[in-house]
Amino acid sequence: MSMFEAFALALIQGLTEFLPVSSSAHLILPSEILGWQDQGLAFDVAVHVGTLLAVVGYFRKEVTQLLGAFFRSIFKGERSSDATLAWMIALATIPACIFGLFMKDIIEMYLRSAWVIAVTCIVFGLLLWWVDNNAKSEIDEYKTTPKSALLIGLSQALAMIPGTSRSGATMTMALYLGYTREAAARFSFLMSIPIIVLAGSYLGLGLIKSDVPVMWSPILVGVFVSFVSAYICIHWFLKLVTTMGMKPFVIYRILLGVGLAAFLATR
Repeated sequence: MSMFEAFALALIQGLTEFLPVSSSAHLILPSEILGWQDQGLAFDVAVHVGTLLAVVGYFRKEVTQLLGAFFRSIFKGERSSDATLAWMIALATIPACIFGLFMKDIIEMYLRSAWVIAVTCIVFGLLLWWVDNNAKSEIDEYKTTPKSALLIGLSQALAMIPGTSRSGATMTMALYLGYTREAAARFSFLMSIPIIVLAGSYLGLGLIKSDVPVMWSPILVGVFVSFVSAYICIHWFLKLVTTMGMKPFVIYRILLGVGLAAFLATR
């Protein structure tokens, strides 16, 4: 991997991890269109670490409060809105863990293709547009119920299909359930923390078992660039989504899907 490829892929990961446009799709496309080689386990771990540091750093106050309330609810039996939200985030993580355990190999084998990305970009983009236009926008993340957490968790599990977008799927479901746009985004970002930790740990375990040598320069670039770009992306998305809604991302998804389909049809 060249330093340019490391920079470009880390930038793509950081900018798309938390936007409703699918980071996995954008990381697959360079290999499909430009012929770039797979970035490898070590680089995957690096960009996961970078985006994890970004979301934890941005929501450091909330993360501290939620973790404290979570453990106090376990060891002291204290009940609070923060503890409830923490438990709902944990509950929402379960479907993706189960789905990933049983479906990961099938998805990698049959669904990791540019055609799948083109279709899912369009279909889930249109679904996001419909939900955003008809959203009630009444509740915040602290009103999350076990049923809502499981439904949003199931949408996160579905997002393992390339092109679906983890943040896009979870925000779509949250909007459908009546969350405000900002609340949908915040809950999606907070619930990304445990799933990124689990995914990064899984990749890290694979890296430990692997005997492939690690090139540290691209790794360090991957961590730094994905961290900075993801942090900036979270900040501006939360500001823009309350005023502009999801329309810009819907348009982008549809253009990406149609453009990719046209490219594949003429290749």
